[in-house]
Amino acid sequence: MLNLSRMAIFVAVVDTGSFTAAAAALGQTKAVVSFNIRQLENELGVTLLLRSTRRLTLTDAGSLFYQRGVELLNAAETLQDDVRASHVGLCGELRITSTPEYGAKVVVPALAAFAKLHPGLRIRHVASSQHNDLISERFDVAIRLGSLADSRYHAALISRFAIVPVATPEWLSAHPVTSLQSLAQAEWIIHERLTAPLRWQVTDAHGHSETLDITTPARLSADSAQALMEFALAGCGVALLPLWLVQTALGSHQLVHLLPAYRFAQQGVYAVYADAPHLPAKVRAFVDFLRARLA
Repeated sequence: MLNLSRMAIFVAVVDTGSFTAAAAALGQTKAVVSFNIRQLENELGVTLLLRSTRRLTLTDAGSLFYQRGVELLNAAETLQDDVRASHVGLCGELRITSTPEYGAKVVVPALAAFAKLHPGLRIRHVASSQHNDLISERFDVAIRLGSLADSRYHAALISRFAIVPVATPEWLSAHPVTSLQSLAQAEWIIHERLTAPLRWQVTDAHGHSETLDITTPARLSADSAQALMEFALAGCGVALLPLWLVQTALGSHQLVHLLPAYRFAQQGVYAVYADAPHLPAKVRAFVDFLRARLA
């Protein structure tokens, strides 16, 4: 039978990159960590780590054991939290990641309200524009905007939001945009993480759908909505941005909504989590809470 304590020590060694760092993180001695790794390898009958004076390297067996081990430890932690939650309410730690912009505007305020409802639950939020690997980085849930491509995860739709093309009044005065054709030929600032940033479906006031093909090569691009907005505020051209992000700038007339008679397809807000047969109670509770809050 697998020893979960030794498995946790092995995962800590891989995560920290050394026996010494793992020992410090676990509050144990290096000798204890080393002994448990040797015992684990003896019990399994395989070598998990190749040791040298400078670094540790995972064997193929070690890589497989690490990946499955993280999943098993997460499942064990979930089981423990759910059993306790049935008696004393939500407990343990809820680990969430989101983009910095949506995190600051929506996720963090929601987490603050959720934390007040569940005082026994620890909450950790990590803001990142990268699409973190939820399993290896041990996140319970990611709040993501857009579509899901990784079949290892499940995506639950939380809400939808509008996106609008914006530019400064000064830029618009110098580059009038009066039609879809002139918008297509404008100076665009492109979000480089999108799969098709130069082609969009739009709907006019009568419900007719048209395709907007951006024809002018973009000189500026960025990997975050906040950076795109800063470029737009600096008068660099047109950016297609979430309404929740630019609402204040539109209200103060720092930015102008171009061709408001046309609507771009709404985008989705998703709660993404591992596609496991059992959803942890803390994840299910927060997803339901966030969906109700944004309804």
